Amino acid sequence: MKLHLKQLKTAEKLLFVAILVMIFEMFLPHIALAQEFQEPYATGPAQFLLVSNTDENEPIIYNLPENINKDPKMVRYITVTAYSSTPDQTDSTPFITASGTYVHDGIVAANFLPFGTKIKLPELFGDKVFSVEDRMNSKYYYRVDVWMLTREAAKQFGAQYVKVEVY
Repeated sequence: MKLHLKQLKTAEKLLFVAILVMIFEMFLPHIALAQEFQEPYATGPAQFLLVSNTDENEPIIYNLPENINKDPKMVRYITVTAYSSTPDQTDSTPFITASGTYVHDGIVAANFLPFGTKIKLPELFGDKVFSVEDRMNSKYYYRVDVWMLTREAAKQFGAQYVKVEVY
């Protein structure tokens, strides 16, 4: 028995298209988001001070994008989890991120955003700005993983489905 598109009812056609879109986004998410990240993120004069546990014990100053207080470029509801610097949650260099920086408060891991992208998690952290500096297991493409100082803090954080603002 052959099934032709003409024989399907409107609701069945919509369901068929919805399933195709879900499959496309699930298995080819980098193509689905390709147009959203074409332009580079501008950095401006605004800065904030962040103390990091580096060998030199020198504070690190990170630049914030000029548009960080303006409207976000993208808003999505995404599962947000947490991780810490333990070898079972990372690779053989648990204190160095995928972008090559040392772990510090204010970094997140996300596979669907370029390194250096600034995000906010307003429902969890208010106006705190995070920077994408790390990556996750490839099966978690549409997730954000917040770095925490301890494993206990990461476990207590759990997994939460919240709004993520991308700048």
